[in-house]
Amino acid sequence: MEKPMTAETSPPAVEPLEQFQRWTDLIGRGQQTMLEFMTREPAADANPDPFGMMATWQKVAAAAAADPAKLVEMQTRFMTDSLALWQSFLTPGADKPQVKDKRFKGEAWGEVPAFDLMRQSYLLASQYILDATANLDGLDARDKAKALFHTKQFVDALSPSNYPLTNPEVLKATIDTGGENLLKGLDHLLDDLKAGRMRMTDETAFEVGRNVAVTPGKVVFENRLFQLIQYTPTTPDVFETPLLIFPPWINKFYILDLTPEKSFIRWAVEQGLTVFVVSWKNADASIADVTLDSYIGEGMIMAIAKVLEATGAPSTHTIGYCVAGTTLAAALAYLTAKGEADKVASATFFTAQVDFGDCGDLSVFVDDAQLDGIAKLTEGKGVLDGRYMASTFNMLRSNDLIWNYVVNNYMLGKDYLPFDLLYWNSDATNVPALWHQSYLRDLYRDNKLIEPGGISVAGVPIDLSTVMTPSYVQGGKEDHIAPARSAYRISRILGGPSRFVLAGSGHIAGVVNPPSQMKYQHWTGPADAPTLDAFVEGATEHKGSWWPDWMAWLAPQSGAKVPPRVPGEGPLQAIEDAPGRYVKERI
Repeated sequence: MEKPMTAETSPPAVEPLEQFQRWTDLIGRGQQTMLEFMTREPAADANPDPFGMMATWQKVAAAAAADPAKLVEMQTRFMTDSLALWQSFLTPGADKPQVKDKRFKGEAWGEVPAFDLMRQSYLLASQYILDATANLDGLDARDKAKALFHTKQFVDALSPSNYPLTNPEVLKATIDTGGENLLKGLDHLLDDLKAGRMRMTDETAFEVGRNVAVTPGKVVFENRLFQLIQYTPTTPDVFETPLLIFPPWINKFYILDLTPEKSFIRWAVEQGLTVFVVSWKNADASIADVTLDSYIGEGMIMAIAKVLEATGAPSTHTIGYCVAGTTLAAALAYLTAKGEADKVASATFFTAQVDFGDCGDLSVFVDDAQLDGIAKLTEGKGVLDGRYMASTFNMLRSNDLIWNYVVNNYMLGKDYLPFDLLYWNSDATNVPALWHQSYLRDLYRDNKLIEPGGISVAGVPIDLSTVMTPSYVQGGKEDHIAPARSAYRISRILGGPSRFVLAGSGHIAGVVNPPSQMKYQHWTGPADAPTLDAFVEGATEHKGSWWPDWMAWLAPQSGAKVPPRVPGEGPLQAIEDAPGRYVKERI
């Protein structure tokens, strides 16, 4: 039954002339936005299918046509289920399917039967479309993965929640506010178009060095690739062996130093570790020549040397997060080949991969067509715009990281909420084009890192099986960037003793999970399990963060306690306060 209009729900009184002017302005600004986009001149050499999407659809169409009986059978089942759905809506008191999809959980979707039927019909159709794509014969595994990915993008885009006239929550907000939500949403859209990216949070609420990345420390070394930050100790003594953290250079390091309550770096300092972190430079023309050799030699090997110089310790613990974990594994093999493996006491891998044979949906972006498209994007520039990669990662969870904000920001006109994690996620970084293309080609596409001698660093063949450094490998149960199955392979490929821990949640929340919050869970299991499935079968679940488990593993390998090391008072002089200049460079 339709709710009666009340003083609380009725639109505010507006003079007819003022209302006419408001809607005229809304329509005019909307038309202007569309005209500006429609009249842009395409590049003379524009490729109508730069990433091979049409080629994928052609293969899908051919596979579907090759087995018409299966297509007819699927259509028959769909019609049967559709009729059953209609029947449930036409029958008083009949049980209706429960909707668990959070796009449609708002009460407005259930208040009007027409909208309820619309969402149920969409969910039924989308499931059939995805199932039909997944069950196509005649496609190899890579083509099927691409087909599923692109199909899901289209299915998600066609959701009735994404359009004002088919979203009852948007319609209600438009009536209640007299269209103010759409005007405000258009302002948001225009601001985002000017910025060249979709905002997800109130970016004015945060500032690097003011309320994120605030753990006290000093920059004690810098070169063209990175600044090295040493953090101020907070304990009366510290372990002899320091800790050096390598964050990914495709993001800013302060994901590990958000607010003080969430900061892994602050927590590690409180455990009595002398903590260093590498703050990578946001790529520009000055480092356009950088390759994997550079990130290992000028980056990781140099940082290790400087940490040992600063502390006088014979070795250092290391952490590599995501792509930096992949590169850390190669650096360890390089050090092993050079007879210098003893410089690293242990290696911890946060959601990293070395075997890319099962790398999840990102495999969609590494065929020849995709690589050619990326080459065109970076031609003559030397760097890949970080907003491209941010969009790629957002597409992996398009409902949460794209369409959710289209609805809330542009159609409902909601104010941006302050959220430190989303602020960091929006703080994109450029990457060197040479490195990025070789990384996708040699590791993601050709999977050469797991082949002994498959790649070389500074002329030295890399063999991961020779690495005897003790390792701690963390994977995220719901990781959509570095799937847990792939992360687990590190513990099987490196030659030394290894401990694997499976964390609840995904690529970020699975890592940034302070013990004080008592969120999620983690699993420990047999050290000799050949696969992740075997590990899970014998695993024990523990509530809360995995950080204490890591510290319990690390402490016995960390030497005796020594007086705390104050940054800038040792062999390396302080250059500036943490978090330094490099992390503040934005695109």
